[in-house]
Amino acid sequence: MFFLVTFGFAQNPVVNSQVETSSIRIGEQFQFKISVNGTENVILPKMVLKGLEIIDSAKVDTINNMLIQKYILTGFDSGAFYIPQQQVFVRNQAYFTDSLLINVATVEIDTTKIKKYPIKSIKSEPYVFDDFKMYIYLLLAALAIIGFWIYYFVIRKRKVQEEKPLYKMLPPFEEAIYKLNELDSKLLWQNNHVKEYYSELTEIVRNYIEREMQVPALEKTTDEIIEMLRDFQNANTINTSKETIKKLKELLQEADLVKFAKSKPMSIEIEEDRKDAQEIISNLKPKPIKKDELE
Repeated sequence: MFFLVTFGFAQNPVVNSQVETSSIRIGEQFQFKISVNGTENVILPKMVLKGLEIIDSAKVDTINNMLIQKYILTGFDSGAFYIPQQQVFVRNQAYFTDSLLINVATVEIDTTKIKKYPIKSIKSEPYVFDDFKMYIYLLLAALAIIGFWIYYFVIRKRKVQEEKPLYKMLPPFEEAIYKLNELDSKLLWQNNHVKEYYSELTEIVRNYIEREMQVPALEKTTDEIIEMLRDFQNANTINTSKETIKKLKELLQEADLVKFAKSKPMSIEIEEDRKDAQEIISNLKPKPIKKDELE
């Protein structure tokens, strides 16, 4: 039994703790060491101190099957402070270190031998970028807004006004003749675009009637336009002949057949319709109002 007890005691790990010194001055550093007689399945404690502070901890070292953990401690308050017992687990069994007393002494100052100096005034810190960072960002944001405002409302607006072409509104007759000549230059019916040709041709005539007579001719049907012109003629408010109104009716009806009935007139008929369109525009005008009639 004595042999077994002695053998078992020798196999249990031993946990020790020690310090370099038990007395220090304020701010002076000293070493605290925990050593464990064994290296397998060892869990070291997380140091919690009161009145003392851990400055640094070295890497765990193993020497001769012994685990050693070193800490650098210090104290900044005078007095007596304990390094409490630290719990160390070895092979899932808890062991405690000894508690150690550390005396922290103040540094005595002999004021009779120290030369006194006047109290210095508060010295301001030098300026750095962070001191002006917010103002710089606000200034850049303001410059960006002002630059955008100048570009959008001044430069861009002026540029758009310069690029915008200025068109002079031609009188109804001159505009119609100009568009007829422009239509001839497109060579639509010569390239088998007869439908497009008659659409533009009748649109020119309708637009002329709308501007010259000041009526919505573009929105009216062929019959409505002819009926309207006959009413104007009966009222003696336009200068035209029945032959002109008849040609206009035939031209609009021919265009309707081309656009909706897929009619394909011959080239000589297309040329004749072109001449009729210009003749209609030349002979269809409102009658000038006399001064006594206006009154």
